[in-house]
Amino acid sequence: MKRHTSRRRFLTMTAAFAALPTLAVATQPVAEWRGTALGAGAFLRLVGLDDNQARDTFAAVEAELARLESIFSLYQEGSCLSRLNHTGRLAAPPLEMLALLTLAGAIHASTNGAFDPTIQPLWALYARTRGQVPDKGLLDEARARTGWEKVRITAAEIAFAHPGMAITLNGIAQGYITDRVAQLLRGRGFDNVLVDMGEIAGLGQRDDMRPWHVGISTPDGRIVRRLALSDRALATSSPMGTVFDDDGSFGHILHPQHGVPKAARALVSVSADRAALADALSTAFCIMNDAEVATALEAHPTARLEMTRKLVRV
Repeated sequence: MKRHTSRRRFLTMTAAFAALPTLAVATQPVAEWRGTALGAGAFLRLVGLDDNQARDTFAAVEAELARLESIFSLYQEGSCLSRLNHTGRLAAPPLEMLALLTLAGAIHASTNGAFDPTIQPLWALYARTRGQVPDKGLLDEARARTGWEKVRITAAEIAFAHPGMAITLNGIAQGYITDRVAQLLRGRGFDNVLVDMGEIAGLGQRDDMRPWHVGISTPDGRIVRRLALSDRALATSSPMGTVFDDDGSFGHILHPQHGVPKAARALVSVSADRAALADALSTAFCIMNDAEVATALEAHPTARLEMTRKLVRV
C-alpha cells in the first residue's frame, strides 16, 4: 500500500567555523554538496572551506548517514531494525541502537505509553486496509503483538517476547540522526551548524552572530510560526503529515493502547536539547491531553512545547 506524505522531504545542512569573523564570512570560500540521504534529496553547505578541503567532510557525512540508515531503516533490507523485525531478535546490537531504544523506553514511561515503537504491527495493518478501521478480530490480533514491556534489551541481545512483533523508530530515529550529523560537523570544527532533516538542530549561531531562525510549518508547507534556535533542536509532528488513504483523510498516528486513531492535535512542535527527544515527544503529544503533556514535560526539563493546534473534526 502506498503511503502518501505531505511532509517536505529535502534535507539541508549548513555549517561554518566558529572562528570566522562576522564581517569576513562573505569573503570566505564556500563548498556545496548535493546528494541523497535517508531516501530524500540532501544539500550540505560548508563555509570556510573550498571544494578540495571540504571533500573529507562531505565523505564523512555521507558515510555517517549511510551507516545510521543501515541500523535504523524500517524499509532497507538487511538493516539492523529489519533483521530484528524479521527474526524477533538481534544479537550484539550496535551501541546506537541500544542508545536509541533506551531513550525510547524513557519516553514511553514519561508519556504513559503514548510513545511506543512496538506499534508497527498496527501501523502495518492500517496500511493494508488503506486506512479503514479493521474488524475487531484483526485489530485484537495486531494489538496482541504490541507492548513495550515485551521487548527485552541488553547489551548482548534485543529480543521480542512474542512472535510477529515489530518496532518502528520513525518517530525518533530521524531526530537521532539529525543529532549525530550535527555533532559530527561540530567535531570537525564547525561550531555553527544548522541541520534540517525534518527535525532541526541549530548549534551555535548564524553568520550575523544571531541565533538560527527556523519555521514551524503545517503539512502543506505553510509557515505558521518562526522561532530562534541556539544549541537547541526543534521537531514538529502532525497526524496528517503522512496518511494511509488516497483521499488524504486518515492520519498515521495511532494510539498504542486502543489501536485506533486518537489524535487530539493537528500539529505539535517541541524544542529540546536533542532532536531525538523533541522528535519523540512531538509524536506522542499528538494523542495526549494537556495534563498528560504537562506531566511528560516535567520528566524532560530541557523540552518545551513551542506550539500546538487542536484537531478539528468535521
